[in-house]
Amino acid sequence: MRPVLGESPLRAQAAAAQLTLPYNPALKSDDIELIVGEANAWLETAGLKVAIRYDSAAMLHRRHGGQNELLGRAVGVKNDRHPIVFDATGGLGRDAFVLADLGCRVTLCEQTPALAWLLQDAILCAQVSRHEAVRDAAGRMTVHAGNSEAQSLGAATVIYIDPMFPERKKAAAVKKEAMMLQYLSASNDGGESLMDWASQQAVDRIVVKRPVKAPVLGERKASFSLSGKSVRFDVFVRHAQAGE
Repeated sequence: MRPVLGESPLRAQAAAAQLTLPYNPALKSDDIELIVGEANAWLETAGLKVAIRYDSAAMLHRRHGGQNELLGRAVGVKNDRHPIVFDATGGLGRDAFVLADLGCRVTLCEQTPALAWLLQDAILCAQVSRHEAVRDAAGRMTVHAGNSEAQSLGAATVIYIDPMFPERKKAAAVKKEAMMLQYLSASNDGGESLMDWASQQAVDRIVVKRPVKAPVLGERKASFSLSGKSVRFDVFVRHAQAGE
């Protein structure tokens, strides 16, 4: 995997140096490439492009989606409560953006360096978006490049885990995107080790995103679950707060 020439050789070279990846603007490969342009960047392989744009039409539409309410309820968002969230599976940060848009402060932990770079770049772009709501949400997002399982979290935190299993009924492009992220990930145990780590943290709750008919991740029984048409949020409450 390597950054390649886009609209901005200087930005691509700077990204390559930061990520300690080779820079070659001309030669294409069959591997996943990080392509860096003047004002955008994306991952690409075999004609599939995956970009992160929090002010894209799709993300602006998602701000009003019904699934957002389920996700907010799962992490414990209320009118007077906006939890601190540790997204242990940063990925493309779409759910993290939704949570930030709902008022949560979110740390996205991503162990794949190129993805962490892409997330940080997307947040910087969102912070100068023409959409005020996007700028506000981006201001509540922080990227941590590293392994979630090396972190120690306090009681005021909600851990969010999305093992990124593609649904069978999803479009082919969505499946390929999920497969790309799984390929980049160093873990192949389906999230089991993350769940074991999360269970050892002194946090308020753990929220796990699952396909609606998938089994619960790990051996513990969920405190409760919230289901939509295609996804389910399993909630493991660790420390009940006043009013719950």
